[in-house]
Amino acid sequence: MKINKELMKGSTATLVLSVIESEDMYGYKIVKELEKRSENVFSLKEGTLYPILHSLEENGYLDSYWVDMETKKRKYYHITRKGKAVLKEKKEEWQAYSSAVGKVLGLQNA
Repeated sequence: MKINKELMKGSTATLVLSVIESEDMYGYKIVKELEKRSENVFSLKEGTLYPILHSLEENGYLDSYWVDMETKKRKYYHITRKGKAVLKEKKEEWQAYSSAVGKVLGLQNA
């Protein structure tokens, strides 16, 4: 199912933080892990992902470091303590929001 971009707009940074929470990752791996976990519902292009990563880093939610590979360097991203705290808050916020929407739409028991 294709998800409306307006629905995704507010949650993309949270999804990225959630994927990086389990292990440090570089851009392409973040995209692939997001696709895998969402069963291909969510797919980010580089032009969308990297501004999100840079914003998260500027806000102190992520740190980055370079790793030398055989043929190139890869920039890895690591979630910070501040990022983990924000992610916890966003998960709780999402739980409350999705539960309320479900109730209004008649998708959940009140």
